[in-house]
Amino acid sequence: QVQLRESGGGSVQPGGSLTLSCVFSASAAGSACMGWFRQAPGQEREGVASIVRDSDIRYSAAAKGRFTLSKDNTKNTLYLQMNSLQPGDTAMYYCAACGGSGPALLHYRAYGGAFGYWGQGTQVTVSS
Repeated sequence: QVQLRESGGGSVQPGGSLTLSCVFSASAAGSACMGWFRQAPGQEREGVASIVRDSDIRYSAAAKGRFTLSKDNTKNTLYLQMNSLQPGDTAMYYCAACGGSGPALLHYRAYGGAFGYWGQGTQVTVSS
């Protein structure tokens, strides 16, 4: 069973930094793609960054240059280092892995495929 658990969210001032972590189960280690997504109140879930086949890292336009995705397979952990945070980055951040089926399956072609495994999310709030 694929399990994903995020941590590291919190409240920061504009210009601050946070690092999100996502510990994934061994069954998720073979996923072709994993990524970070976010959803602000009243808005659709959007991609932030993903890694495809452990080598191809992709970023949204909003994340490029400020966020860094990394993956440590020895620790089964996916990270998202976020710098220069702005109020527009305020959202619930979710870790996800490709695969699965059913209503949880969301297609994000730009981020590598269909993501059907999701963590519960970690809240990031940026305000002064």
